[in-house]
Amino acid sequence: MSNWTDIDGSPNPLGCTWVAAEDAYNFALYSKYATSVTLLFYADGNPQTPTYTFHFDVWKNRCARVWHCRIPASNVSNAKYYAYRVDGPAPGVGFGYDWHQFDADKILLDPYAQAVYFPQGFDRGAALGSGKNDGKAPLGRICVSRDDFDWANDAPLRHGSDLVIYEMHVKGFTVNPNSVVNSAHRGKFAGVIDKIPYLTDLGVTAVELMPVHQFDPSEGNYWGYMTLNFFAPHHMYACGIDACEQKKEFREMVRALHAAGIEVILDVVYNHTTEGDLSGPNYSFKGFDSSSYYMINKDNWQAPYANFTGTGNTFLAANQAVRRLVLDSLRYWVEAMHVDGFRFDLASVLTRNVDGSLNTDDPPLFSQIAADPVLNSVRLIAEQWDFDIYNNLRFPGQAWWLWNGKFRDAVQSFVKSDAGMVGEMMTRLYGSSDMFPDSLPDSYRPSQSVNYVVSHDGFTMYDLVSYNEKRNWSNGQNNTDGPNDRSWNCGWEGDDHVPNDVIDLRKKQIRNFCSLLFLSNGTPMFRMGDEFLQTQQGNNNPYNQDNSTVWLDWDRLQTNKDIYRFFKLWIDFRKRHASLSRSTFWRPDVHWYGVNGACDFSFESRAFAYCLLGSSEGDCDLYVMVNAYWQPLTFQIQEGASGTWWRVVDTAQATPHDIVAPGEEIQTTAMQYAVQERSVVVLIKK
Repeated sequence: MSNWTDIDGSPNPLGCTWVAAEDAYNFALYSKYATSVTLLFYADGNPQTPTYTFHFDVWKNRCARVWHCRIPASNVSNAKYYAYRVDGPAPGVGFGYDWHQFDADKILLDPYAQAVYFPQGFDRGAALGSGKNDGKAPLGRICVSRDDFDWANDAPLRHGSDLVIYEMHVKGFTVNPNSVVNSAHRGKFAGVIDKIPYLTDLGVTAVELMPVHQFDPSEGNYWGYMTLNFFAPHHMYACGIDACEQKKEFREMVRALHAAGIEVILDVVYNHTTEGDLSGPNYSFKGFDSSSYYMINKDNWQAPYANFTGTGNTFLAANQAVRRLVLDSLRYWVEAMHVDGFRFDLASVLTRNVDGSLNTDDPPLFSQIAADPVLNSVRLIAEQWDFDIYNNLRFPGQAWWLWNGKFRDAVQSFVKSDAGMVGEMMTRLYGSSDMFPDSLPDSYRPSQSVNYVVSHDGFTMYDLVSYNEKRNWSNGQNNTDGPNDRSWNCGWEGDDHVPNDVIDLRKKQIRNFCSLLFLSNGTPMFRMGDEFLQTQQGNNNPYNQDNSTVWLDWDRLQTNKDIYRFFKLWIDFRKRHASLSRSTFWRPDVHWYGVNGACDFSFESRAFAYCLLGSSEGDCDLYVMVNAYWQPLTFQIQEGASGTWWRVVDTAQATPHDIVAPGEEIQTTAMQYAVQERSVVVLIKK
């Protein structure tokens, strides 16, 4: 006797799955309030007219809130794409925390589609308002029946003390013709593969990819933080566009990066979607069940979608169906796509309750992730921010790491020579124990602090020392957009006709940023191109710029080989010195000093030193002197003896003396060292 699911379909798993034993497809979708559901299939040549239509029987094809069906492959043999039409209550019916935006005319994309197809007539405008959008809507690709890939014994990676994260935009990394990759690979997953020798030469051991989940190509969001679908790789990052190449090419990239010893971390955006507010497009979640997927402003007909993200809507992680989607998506990227971890954009949003209040005690989504046997062993990195707050939420267990915005702010301000920063800078170098307390009830580790000076969200490192004013694009015009509080242009605004002494100072400040980043206890991260002074011409928010403003200019690598060398040697130095990236806080192994005597914590102080003992880590001792003052200071070396210290780094020196390779250290014969203005010196004991 056949199981009833063989005929009516199974409610699990959600999405489109291939049932090989029956030569059939199973389809399942979640909708709490839908009253009718229709499944549509399309052939390649005519995505406007369905080649096969299936109407769900509410009595046979529905279990609880899941609609499901089983479709023999013979019924849809020529179909390549699929979509849904869904009807339900009119807007406002059952209002309160329920707001409906059903439209029986709209073609809807399956939230679980593993690849997305945009027909030639695709039109974002057709998804706005009510009415038909046939032939103009994104469709799911039917790829699951031929989902085979040779992983060649690929296994997850998990670096330890040698972890160095490189934040990268897949397109921007290689789309520029001067990237010197295969022309067909520019701006693609394949382009990243072509550049793996560069990444390994630099020494990074993980790439953190800005969003690769499918986003709307017509929205104008180059960064990709306006997600359309949480399972499909972005189609424009694949070379092949006429078949299900997105999955295959993404997997090829992951396999190649793993073979080179490089972890793959995805920047994921589960806090909002591209559908925006009430005026935004109805592509998928709105049409399936808006009040299940989105946080609703209770009884607000004019603005029903709560906005804690600054982008128009807020995904409702308090709803178990949404949590299931997020967990299914995460597991899919780990198990089927072999990624090693995730960075959660605006992670604080995912702790909010149905009414928008914060659940700081036990956010259900994070508890479920912590309990999940697949997900609790991958890298989980949170951004502790949303539109309403910048908070210090505690994320459960050692599984969660945090983007450390306090480290960023402290280093930027200190290197700029702001007053009153010595104590704050010491806290950040120590590992930010205020954010990651290692008391018995907490037992956090310093490695959970992802330390960075700049990220995609703000100035590049070079622009931070080249512009006092933001120059952000708006409506096609490059307009000055006000001051940036923590940047300093070194005495010359912009990048035109810069005097040589200003260029030298800017490079020294970059070397200071780099040195403090790699000296810090925690996990270092820097953004692509900072190692050769990439510029965005003062634009600190180029989310909508898909042009040379944000594409890496690889000619700058040749122009700034000295800075590339500095980054490369610092990465190598950090890997060779376990003291810098230890599993615990420094505790008694660090001795803090001032220029000559005890550390000066006064408001006008801008200098400090420390000795980091390395014997507990099987390492040598380090002596670090930091001078953010605008005059040279003569430091007394307050540990060791004359002749025992050897200089590795002096950021006031020009290449190749700014940092030296192993075996080329320069012996110091005196117990004093003249640390030049705005510079960092690092000594090791031999």
